[in-house]
Amino acid sequence: MRLFFTALIILKVNCLFPFAVQNMAAQDANDEVKLFSAQINRFLNVRDLTISQNGREVYFTIQSPNQEISQIACMKMGIKDWEEPTLMPFCDEYKYLEPFLTTDAKRLYFVSDRPLIHSSNERKDFDIWYVERANEEDEWSGPFNLGSPVNSDLNEFFPSLSENNNLYITIESPSGYGKDDVYYCSWDGKKYSAPVLLDENINSNGYEFNAFISRDESFLIFTKYQTPDGFGSGDLYISKKGNDGKWQPAMNLGIPVNTKYMEYCPFYDESSETLYFTSKRNSIQSRKFSDISDFEQHINEGENGLSKIYQIKWKMK
Repeated sequence: MRLFFTALIILKVNCLFPFAVQNMAAQDANDEVKLFSAQINRFLNVRDLTISQNGREVYFTIQSPNQEISQIACMKMGIKDWEEPTLMPFCDEYKYLEPFLTTDAKRLYFVSDRPLIHSSNERKDFDIWYVERANEEDEWSGPFNLGSPVNSDLNEFFPSLSENNNLYITIESPSGYGKDDVYYCSWDGKKYSAPVLLDENINSNGYEFNAFISRDESFLIFTKYQTPDGFGSGDLYISKKGNDGKWQPAMNLGIPVNTKYMEYCPFYDESSETLYFTSKRNSIQSRKFSDISDFEQHINEGENGLSKIYQIKWKMK
């Protein structure tokens, strides 16, 4: 029995850590996971973000503690630092989340349960929507529903596009492998194909969601929830596309990105070689406080168990 238990431990370690070492070895020894801008992480729950290719615009989701309210905000780089965040003009009483900015910065995709007809007050299921603009100085248009065959009477989430406009999304579908699965919609220059379920190298009978696709479509980073080779909650995984065009078996990103807490909503900035992601990691400890302000600052800043945006320098090989 002891030999069998030991073998299981060795198998788990061999499955997990060689890949983590392989991918994290490309980092400088001083690189570490750290919180992103305090301008963003001052909010109670920050769910996700997307960054413009020039690094001067950030769009992100802010939520109430239990996610009853969900809105998209924008923050722009000023002369020396980030300016004060502002809500996107299309946000109203409905839920808005998971923005994705195209590389030309002319279209912003997002998810919403807003009605298809503006005069209606009836919430729809979650669909993929977008707004457009002519350039970075121009105003955004009103929201457009991406329509069928991408959207349906199911919930569609987390749009991510490659350079050639192929679209990756998460769908809650009874015909998938599990409750949440990653799907792919190809772009032929005029329209999208119906969503195609990615195979078992990506999906499983568990939960796979929040898939970020690289510009050249060579790798996919996404969350798998409570897997046998995981750390206890949601972990970030990566799959690379082989020479045959097929996705390779997904591998856990390992430490220091993943923890026993929830990690999700990845975004990789290829220009700065920085991996951004959301985590609920918690290292908060009690101490004596000098006053109320000291207490408030201590519990609101740092790793306090709420959704915050983190970053790490991460060179893809």
